[in-house]
Amino acid sequence: MLINLTDIFTSEGKERTESIPYEPNNFSYMGGLYIIRDKVPALIRFTNAGKGRALMKGGMRFALEAPCDRCLKVVKVPVELIFEQELFSPEAVSQMEEQDQQGFMHEYELDTEEFLTSEILLNMPVKVLCKPDCKGICKKCGHNLNEGDCGCDTFVPDPRMAAIKDIFNENKEV
Repeated sequence: MLINLTDIFTSEGKERTESIPYEPNNFSYMGGLYIIRDKVPALIRFTNAGKGRALMKGGMRFALEAPCDRCLKVVKVPVELIFEQELFSPEAVSQMEEQDQQGFMHEYELDTEEFLTSEILLNMPVKVLCKPDCKGICKKCGHNLNEGDCGCDTFVPDPRMAAIKDIFNENKEV
């Protein structure tokens, strides 16, 4: 969805609030497909911040379906985005020494879907767990350890003791 911000860039003291629905129901991130549920439209306030500048403040809430990082069970993760971004008109960008590339601005129009997608990607949870004490999966058989023990032998010998084990194996009578 494109929102024309010409009036905000050109009228001193101008403010406008928009409720913007986020259309996509999923997105791809780091090779995984994530489903977005329980979306609440983004509420964004645009304020003139001087000649050719606008301040955009807002937020959005939704639930993200993501696999647990330990056991791979799909869980709903509530996410709340709060953002504040300064926007520049094409004239202001051309006068700046360091051009701050704003890929979501096209002339005087803001591509809300592109901007909100970039905010979601920036605010992706670092670690998703189904519960704080998730036990993960068995390294041998892949059984979910939260559902019970699988019976696999999980003993890992201390590698520092390997030399002593070799001595015992050499002197063992058969």
